[in-house]
This record gives sequence, C-alpha cells and structure tokens, in this order.
Amino acid sequence: MSITLVNPEGLPEVDAYRQVSVATGSKLVFVAGQVAWDADGATVGEGDLAAQVEQCYLNVGTALAGVGGSFGDVAKLTVYVVDWTPDKMPQLMEGLGRAAARLGVTAAPPASLLGVAALDVPDHLVEIEATAVIG
Repeated sequence: MSITLVNPEGLPEVDAYRQVSVATGSKLVFVAGQVAWDADGATVGEGDLAAQVEQCYLNVGTALAGVGGSFGDVAKLTVYVVDWTPDKMPQLMEGLGRAAARLGVTAAPPASLLGVAALDVPDHLVEIEATAVIG
C-alpha cells in the first residue's frame, strides 16, 4: 500500500482521522469535490447530512476505483460543510461510518473540515475532495 497513516507522539489522537499520512507511489490523484449526487446526477439525502456524507464518500470511492485506486490510497481529505456547527459532528460521523462499512474500509486519512456558507446548489450540504497516491 502506498499510504501509511500515523499519529505521531505529542499530537492528540482523533478517532475520525490520523494526523499524518506518508505517501510513496508513482501516481498522484486529485479527486474533485464530490457532492451527494447519484450516477444520474440526482441529489441523494436532501436535507439529511448523514446521508449526504455517505454518498460523498461513496462517490470518492467510485472516483478512485475508476483510476485503479481505493480509500487505502488516500493521503488527504478536505470536507466542506454548509453552515457547520460542532453539534453536526454526530451526523457527519454517522455518514462516514455507513460509507466506510459499505466500502469495507476505515476511512481515516488526515482530514480538514471547513464550514462554508454554500456549495454549488442549495440542496448540497457537504462536499468532499481527496488527494491520493497510487503506487
């Protein structure tokens, strides 16, 4: 595998992700921000943050599989959430957990979570982009 996830001593351990990823490989992959669209472009989980997070992760997984990769190759995730407040964390984690179970992975690469005012269309509550390294 081309990615090693690490929690260095001296940094807090966070359940949702590791603090550092070390990437070795030959192909750098940048996945555009994925929103809660199905394959036909219809929004999944309108008004449901957990359902939209799940669909976003599934879409990232599909994008990576399309170029010969998987979540095991992800070096970094960036998550954008509309009107983020800390009380939304359980919904975000629920969606992440459901997607990880469906994908058969532990999605724990380093991640940044950013609250935003809006995304591409009003129905989208979350967008997730990924950077991966395929060996």
